[in-house]
Amino acid sequence: MPRNDPPARRAQSVRKMEGKLKLGKYLFVSMLLVGALNGAPAQAQEVKLGDLVISQPWSRSAPRGAEVATAYLTIENKGTAADRLLGGSAEIAEKIQIEQIGMAGGAMTLQTVEGGLAIAPGEKVVLAPGGYRLALMKLKSPMKKGTKASMTLQFEKAGPVTVPFEVLSATAKGPAAAK
Repeated sequence: MPRNDPPARRAQSVRKMEGKLKLGKYLFVSMLLVGALNGAPAQAQEVKLGDLVISQPWSRSAPRGAEVATAYLTIENKGTAADRLLGGSAEIAEKIQIEQIGMAGGAMTLQTVEGGLAIAPGEKVVLAPGGYRLALMKLKSPMKKGTKASMTLQFEKAGPVTVPFEVLSATAKGPAAAK
């Protein structure tokens, strides 16, 4: 085909544009990846109270009309004396109690932890789905995904501390792991 033939020129022009679009697409995807990798890493919320370090506080969302919501966190005792999480309070709920989920005879059980949750020196206590949890009883308003719910936790020796809990979806298994 002669080079001056308009259909041949058009086909050549279309191939050049397709090549540029392909390059543009790869460039765009590369920029997205670089942006994601260079973005600010998710910071795990940490609150310190004396020798206690409270990390990854989060809660599951609860719709309007729900009476109970659950919250989870990790408590590390970096000291030499034991302490105990006794419970807490929040404006969003009438009461916060510590509960433990377990299995007995193939059935799931739920028990209120009476007397508080012990945190031995040098130990980490993890409140997570399927284990210990904070139950927010008689919710006063919905807990919406993407918001924060402030709760005051009461420790036997360290005293009270206010902790912001990130509200995740109702089916969340926990916050995204820090990389």
